Amino acid sequence: MIEYIIELLRENPTIPLFLTLGIGFWLGGLKFKGFSLGPVTATLLVGVLIGQLDIPIAEPLKTVSFLLFLFAIGYRVGPQFFRGLKGDGMKQILFAVVECVICIVVCIIAARLMGYNTGTAIGLFAGSQTISASIGVGSDIISSMKIDPEVKKSLIGMIPSAYAVTYIFGTIGAAWIVANLGPKLCGGLDKAKEQIAEMEAEMEEGEFAAQPGLIVANRPVSFRAYKAESSFFKRPRTVSEIEEALAGLGHRLFVERLRVRGEVVDVEPDVKVRKGDILVIGGRRETVVNEAGIIGQEVVDHELLNFEAENLPVTVSKHGAAGMTFGALRKSDYMSGVMVKSLVRDDVRIPLHSRTVLEAGDVLTLVGLQKDVAEAVGEIGYPDRKTETTDVAFLSFGVALGCLVGALCVHFKGIPISLTTSGGALLAGLFFGWLRNRKPTLGRIPSSVVWVLDNVGLCLFIAIVGLAAGPTFISGLKEAGIGLFFVGLACTTIPLIISILIGHYIFRFPIAVTLGCVAGGRNAVAALGAIQDNLDSTLPAMGYTVTYAVSNFLLIFGGIAVALMV
Repeated sequence: MIEYIIELLRENPTIPLFLTLGIGFWLGGLKFKGFSLGPVTATLLVGVLIGQLDIPIAEPLKTVSFLLFLFAIGYRVGPQFFRGLKGDGMKQILFAVVECVICIVVCIIAARLMGYNTGTAIGLFAGSQTISASIGVGSDIISSMKIDPEVKKSLIGMIPSAYAVTYIFGTIGAAWIVANLGPKLCGGLDKAKEQIAEMEAEMEEGEFAAQPGLIVANRPVSFRAYKAESSFFKRPRTVSEIEEALAGLGHRLFVERLRVRGEVVDVEPDVKVRKGDILVIGGRRETVVNEAGIIGQEVVDHELLNFEAENLPVTVSKHGAAGMTFGALRKSDYMSGVMVKSLVRDDVRIPLHSRTVLEAGDVLTLVGLQKDVAEAVGEIGYPDRKTETTDVAFLSFGVALGCLVGALCVHFKGIPISLTTSGGALLAGLFFGWLRNRKPTLGRIPSSVVWVLDNVGLCLFIAIVGLAAGPTFISGLKEAGIGLFFVGLACTTIPLIISILIGHYIFRFPIAVTLGCVAGGRNAVAALGAIQDNLDSTLPAMGYTVTYAVSNFLLIFGGIAVALMV
């Protein structure tokens, strides 16, 4: 019976492939005291386990899934990558380049000192720097080398073994070092928090500082009904007067709907409200609850509250909005009645202060009446409404063009040097992501689809790698030895410590920004959350997005450098 099942799996490789993928995502999502393997590592380990059955998987499937993943990575970070080439972002780009070079050089030196072969060196780099995509580009380089096929197969088989040994500390260690050791290297946690307080105060100074309501902490927006019965209404008050009185309390609230003398009427600045009338007030939930009480008691009015409020993500693309401070945006006439729920830049929530500068490609979530939001959208950019439609032609042409460019090759001392189709797909993603950012109506790929290409594409590739490496994984692990774990520990730790010191003492970034830059430049996604928790601030995100975009590009190509230099 067991032999029958094994033979069945070998004849139908799609079964073990999707089984590996499913168990990998499930296992990777489990947490123990805040730690999880993550879907990539879990999928690799499951693939290796099932791969002991010696299950053949077609090579083209691995290639296609990896190319789609790389294009998705480039498409997602492309806008921020090119935005960083201008203005203050150049300093962060330079830092990211320095950090990535340090990571690559340390791994190459360690591999040479230990006498590791090319496959082990690539796995060491990919795991210690948690850049899983290097497995693919490194494998491509080995595959293109003119060496014995059996040696080539052995070298490629060593990659996942070395990766599995070094990845866990690469993830946990990086988060702990940046979040806990980082502040100490820069002068201490207290100093970091003092700087954060000063920066936040500075970001609220100036023309728009008198409106604390401009500071949006990503809290939900609420609409509630109140009956006008306070002493404020001893005489009729216009909508403008009511909103001015609410603003005088230090918060931005709007009158969204009215029931005047029993009838629902349109809200206009000069409409008068008398005692007994009912108003719908919109704003941040805690602000509405705490401050709208000056009007009167909250009441239930289902008819008045039964209206459609827009909750719309908007991509900043208009020249007038890009480069504007958040304070200036909220002061604009077209933002009357419109509240900002959140600001997201490359999938990272950015803290909103009056001096936060909006960049092209940022996504603002606007909340308000449909007519008010529509007016604001026309001045800000492009509505990013949910859609199930993907521009498949745009995606396909992008991958094809990238692979064509990457396939071009020159030979240096017998070694083929090229971007490889993998590198070409990544570059194409960067360009097409930037192009989409400049022309929002072109090349629509919903964020959910990008997520699938990014996460499922990579894990599908890793599953195939694991299944193929299964028969040689144990022997490769024995060959690498326990010493590889400690070498990986050093390759994770040394570049992070050096980068933290360089960022703070040479580039002179504030501590919070330094740590955000280091996390982004090392592609340490888990580290950003740990930093923000430890500092109790979202300011590290200000240094994360640009460096993360750069490191996604450079560290992937680092796999090529390691393959050629070891």
